[in-house]
Amino acid sequence: MSQGSNFVDYVKICCRSGKGGPGSSHLHRDKLTSTGGPDGGDGGRGGHIILRGNPQFWTLLHLKYRKHILAEDGLSGSSSTSTGKSGKDEILEVPLGTIAKDAETGEVLFEITAEGETKVLTPGGRGGLGNWHFKTSTLQTPRFAQSGEAGIEKWVVLELKVLADVGLVGFPNAGKSTLLSVVSAAKPEIADYAFTTLVPNLGIVSYRGEKSFVMADIPGIIEGASKGKGLGYRFLRHIERNSVLLFMVPADTTRTIKEEYEILKKELQEYNPELMQKPHVLAITKSDMLDEELTAEMKKEIPTHIPSVFISSVAQKGLTELKDLLWTAIGA
Repeated sequence: MSQGSNFVDYVKICCRSGKGGPGSSHLHRDKLTSTGGPDGGDGGRGGHIILRGNPQFWTLLHLKYRKHILAEDGLSGSSSTSTGKSGKDEILEVPLGTIAKDAETGEVLFEITAEGETKVLTPGGRGGLGNWHFKTSTLQTPRFAQSGEAGIEKWVVLELKVLADVGLVGFPNAGKSTLLSVVSAAKPEIADYAFTTLVPNLGIVSYRGEKSFVMADIPGIIEGASKGKGLGYRFLRHIERNSVLLFMVPADTTRTIKEEYEILKKELQEYNPELMQKPHVLAITKSDMLDEELTAEMKKEIPTHIPSVFISSVAQKGLTELKDLLWTAIGA
């Protein structure tokens, strides 16, 4: 399978937590006592279904074919006020950046962003109370106990927003996959046509010795993406979690560099205005085809308020300067 088919950023699963065990209505009996009082214990709690953040996972692929997640039921209480055993929790390991939503209402329940962070997706039912809870001065030997609470069953959507330090933003064929393959060990599928990248590719970029940062090549943006055109929202969702946005405009663009940058910015602004608060860096790609005169002309078109650099991934030109700009922008 290619990396593309292995990357799953959306799954819909049916979760059913365990039901609580029933309380016991046992009355104390031993060889010395034939008519003792109530000593029935409480039922055990039903198992929770829990999400836990695990940085070893980059995708939700391992959950794609687990449509029904079931937790164990709690066991019933027993004599001597012994509480029944709780049902075993079902723990689902998920990548950092996973969001849980109610499948019916679309309501966001929570998100997992830290290693080892746990959140209960569907809580198990409480165990029923044993009969000793119901003893009163007028009811010395209650012969009844509570049944356990039912578990919760609901459909849940898990969505992944890629967590990366730098997100690459550009039209299809802007050279994003090529850059990622050159500056990191990632091996994205690359071809000279639009929409080669249909899923995010992640790469770790080494920087000046021991330092490093994560770069995400995200499917190419097109005009109208913010309205759901093309890959639309699925692509833009990933960009929300990047701390720095690297805008990439090829030197052979049919527009001016400023025009293309403004169009990309407008798409992001319409989708989520908060994206404009992130640091932006501009790279003019494929600049190995430019001579000094053309480069000087193009520099006049570049917006002055954004750090920019001319690069060529193929000719390894300007990459060190680009990494310096990105590291400064990340603020690491």
